[in-house]
Amino acid sequence: MKRLVVAASVLALGLAASSAARANYAVVMFKKDGYCRVWANDKAVPAGPGWKYHWVGLKSWDFAMTKKHYAMRRGWCRDFH
Repeated sequence: MKRLVVAASVLALGLAASSAARANYAVVMFKKDGYCRVWANDKAVPAGPGWKYHWVGLKSWDFAMTKKHYAMRRGWCRDFH
């Protein structure tokens, strides 16, 4: 019985450690030059003043890139190379 409990707890810890972290991305526009970038929004904010969020809390990098391209098509910002 002890072996079963130990095996179950090791399996549970392994599954918890291997689960994907919650991704949190944002689309940020730098006001000085109008460039947009996708930003990993994990407690880090862009350095310096003069930026604003277009979208926050996006679940994946690809979805954030889609939102960035949407903003560029609308003329809200330009591409950051």
